[in-house]
Amino acid sequence: MKRPYRLFDGLGIEIEFMVVDRATLDVRPWVDRVMSAECGEPVSELARGEMSWCNELAAHVVEIKTTDPVPGPDAVMEGFRRELHCIRGHLAGWDAAILPGPAHPWMDPRRETVLWPHEHHEWYRMFDRLFDCRRHGWANLQSMHLNLPFHGDEEFARLHAAIRILLPLIPALAAGSPYLDGAYAGRLDPRMEVYRTNSELIPSIAGRVIPEPVFSEAEYQERILLPMYADIAPLDPDGVLREPWLNARGAIARFDRGSIEIRVIDSQECAQADLAVAWAIWHVLRALVDERWTPVRFQQQWEIDPLHGVLLDTIRDAEAALIDNPEYLRVFGAGPDPMTAGALWGRLRKACIPHHAAFDDWFDLYARQGTLSRRLLQRAGERPDRPKLQDLFRDLQRHHESERLFEA
Repeated sequence: MKRPYRLFDGLGIEIEFMVVDRATLDVRPWVDRVMSAECGEPVSELARGEMSWCNELAAHVVEIKTTDPVPGPDAVMEGFRRELHCIRGHLAGWDAAILPGPAHPWMDPRRETVLWPHEHHEWYRMFDRLFDCRRHGWANLQSMHLNLPFHGDEEFARLHAAIRILLPLIPALAAGSPYLDGAYAGRLDPRMEVYRTNSELIPSIAGRVIPEPVFSEAEYQERILLPMYADIAPLDPDGVLREPWLNARGAIARFDRGSIEIRVIDSQECAQADLAVAWAIWHVLRALVDERWTPVRFQQQWEIDPLHGVLLDTIRDAEAALIDNPEYLRVFGAGPDPMTAGALWGRLRKACIPHHAAFDDWFDLYARQGTLSRRLLQRAGERPDRPKLQDLFRDLQRHHESERLFEA
């Protein structure tokens, strides 16, 4: 039996990538080919030592993740690069490649979606029947998930409070592409906009993305999980989806694993950028849990409404979103004067995010040019034609293969 991990003993990291045609960059539902080439059958999950591959829902999305918790984001840079190199080797045989980023810029999910037809396909058929998965909020979104451990209610309470506080700021750091359907989507983080509305048929599944202020397992069951199960039961009488992972909030508690999974982080242009974002989030959460600026009891008092308001602003404007709630700024030790979310991240970098040779270049680029979404928008503008958008994302794909940061 694995030992119970305590707060910040380590973390799990999962990053999703698109499989595309190398020439056209159109999506290709060939992850089962990759799995079969590696192990002889189209499994949905494949453990390869410290790293694993898996697929969930869409057949063109491959996820690389840590098999077990790792000491920190800096510990797995080479692991992600190694696995990407191996997957690219398989894809090369079909003239296919990996495209980074949180959403395919011109995919037509109504026409191009292929649901995973192998292991666990019954879950995906049920999701499709209920929610219509041939939409951007399901079939076209790639993210990084961070899994942070806790042990017992006291640690859960501290961690959940800190994560709820930080969630609204994450799109201001990690917004990864402004394009959907071949055009500017009107927001810097359209992946999060479609994510927050993808299960609106049953509102209790995603809530308002910001989790409710609950701070024990019993309260979580009572206020989040059981109402969600009750709401879906008439549509799922066999209980196929009656599982904790049905919860689609921006952070979900997995008491069976002793962890909270953060889901609001867009995939970036390369592993260095992905892990730099993880490094920042991890260290700011540590500072909040350690009560560097405000006590946990103050963090636990926040209701959903003010946090949700900040989240909507950062989904729209990313690092340029203006934060004018002095009490929210006080949570992070800032003064009462309004500041942009990017400026707040700059303050947090100085206050509690350690320097690291692998990540400082990314933080410097963020300070100069903003999120990846902002950099892409600056390069191609709000009305790119298809050739310009293809050139932009070919360049992004080259940055991913050569492990380089993308500059505007």
